[in-house]
Amino acid sequence: MIFVTFLIILMIAAAVAAAIFKNLLNAVIASGIVSLIAAILFYFLQAPDVAMAEASIGAALVTAVFVIALKRTGGYEE
Repeated sequence: MIFVTFLIILMIAAAVAAAIFKNLLNAVIASGIVSLIAAILFYFLQAPDVAMAEASIGAALVTAVFVIALKRTGGYEE
């Protein structure tokens, strides 16, 4: 239970960091961390199929698409 609470606090911290960062690459990485922690929490809730989908789509695919888009457009908010 302590580990789950730690993960929830870490997830909230990463979400706040993603909202605060001016460097968009750092914000994308922080949002990927939020998705990865959500996948771990889904696994602890005994939903491994949802955890695998969240990890593969939310943490990996969406983060990769955002990083590719940032490389083509620039990495800082105006």
